[in-house]
Amino acid sequence: MFDFAAARDHMVESQVRTNDVTDPAIQKALRQIPRERFMPAEKSPMAYSDANVAIGDGRYMLRPRDFSKMLQAANIKPTDVVLDIACARGYSCAVLAQLAETVIGLESTQEAVDMATELLANNNIMNAVVVKGDLKGGASDHGPFDVIFVNGAVAELPKSWLDQLASGGRLVVVQPDGPVGQARIYTRVGDNRGARIAFDAQIPLLPGFEAKAEFVL
Repeated sequence: MFDFAAARDHMVESQVRTNDVTDPAIQKALRQIPRERFMPAEKSPMAYSDANVAIGDGRYMLRPRDFSKMLQAANIKPTDVVLDIACARGYSCAVLAQLAETVIGLESTQEAVDMATELLANNNIMNAVVVKGDLKGGASDHGPFDVIFVNGAVAELPKSWLDQLASGGRLVVVQPDGPVGQARIYTRVGDNRGARIAFDAQIPLLPGFEAKAEFVL
């Protein structure tokens, strides 16, 4: 029988710590939450691979290296309220719930919401809830948010996401830049907004977030 617990420890040691993710709270969360339980059964052997794994409907379990570095870049505090966009089957919500006070997962179909809700309950995650809505619109009814975490690359950042950041809030997202994507941190302090590049990353684009085609005469 495959030893998922050993694979989880190996993931942290070989894919997370070796990529400068030094935050002990993140390492602990990644050791606690079983990735394989949040994947389709036929994909569970790939849960700890060094790859983005397709899990259906255009959603991916993000590569552990990129996922953990995004978590660290977001600088999540125990009192934070987090919006988890395109949370898929709920794994990212479960990990974020170990780091923050409250997590709101956002998905675009009721089927996805129901699946993530069931899996979170089955894994005793009590401080995360998943809601249905337009991903580009965010979840303003539940905001403002201290952190917005995006599970997929986007070519253009919706203004609504920045508007839903609390003062002092951080938005972490990967955006394409030629052949290599860049994880960027957007911040809001009062009415002022800023951005910085955190690291290079290659994760799949979220469906519907591709670059708009340019009109050429």
